[in-house]
Amino acid sequence: MKKGMIALLALAFTLAVVVPALAEDPAGPAAQDQKSETQNLRQEIVKLKYVRAQDIQQVIYPFLGPRGLIRFNDNMPMVLTVSALPEDINKVLAVIREIDVKPADVLYTVQLVLGSESDATTDVELQSDPVIKELRRLLRYKGYTLLDSSLLRVVNRDRASVMLGPKAEFELWLMPDVAGDAKAPMIKTEVRLRHITRADKSVIKDGKEMPAGTPIDVTTPVESTLNIKSGERTVVGVSKLDGGDKGLILIISAKIVD
Repeated sequence: MKKGMIALLALAFTLAVVVPALAEDPAGPAAQDQKSETQNLRQEIVKLKYVRAQDIQQVIYPFLGPRGLIRFNDNMPMVLTVSALPEDINKVLAVIREIDVKPADVLYTVQLVLGSESDATTDVELQSDPVIKELRRLLRYKGYTLLDSSLLRVVNRDRASVMLGPKAEFELWLMPDVAGDAKAPMIKTEVRLRHITRADKSVIKDGKEMPAGTPIDVTTPVESTLNIKSGERTVVGVSKLDGGDKGLILIISAKIVD
């Protein structure tokens, strides 16, 4: 009797130890997989060269996978931290290499020309200009005078401005956006030319006396968006000047440079 009781107690003790060990994890297989996947996440700190972290985060989110994360600090805009599965990290790094490249530089050559219906005189440097020859055929202006010219070098998607004219009475503003492949790039350019009329002598403005040269009127004779091929030269706009027989002509060429 005692031997049978001892055997029964031994069996009960064995089952108490073995059965819980064989039981399933209460959280289930999904939780185990999630824990394993979290442990497999890889973290990379990426130092960017030309683009800011906040500007590319939306582009790389789709490549992160369901567990991926992106972190960056506004005080360190050129650094981001990526956490994801190893295969997703590789995809993200490949996308960043494609995006984080030196932006194109665009060199603009600008000419501001005054056309006249009554004065047939044309500046010597414009007489053999093919664009001016074409304008003679298309417009009614008889003479052409070069008011000013300038070169502007602009980083892609940045803005640049320059003052033009004998009295710096014109302000030209340009912003390029280079698109297309490297062999045939197209330079989409936003252009705005403002004509600033300044006081010849001191004037009263807003109850205060302002010195000569103070802007008293601003108009925008040319405002346009145009597509220019690299190396191409084009007429951006023609605008009547002060309602007389003269017209303001803006000629621009653009070229992508290293």
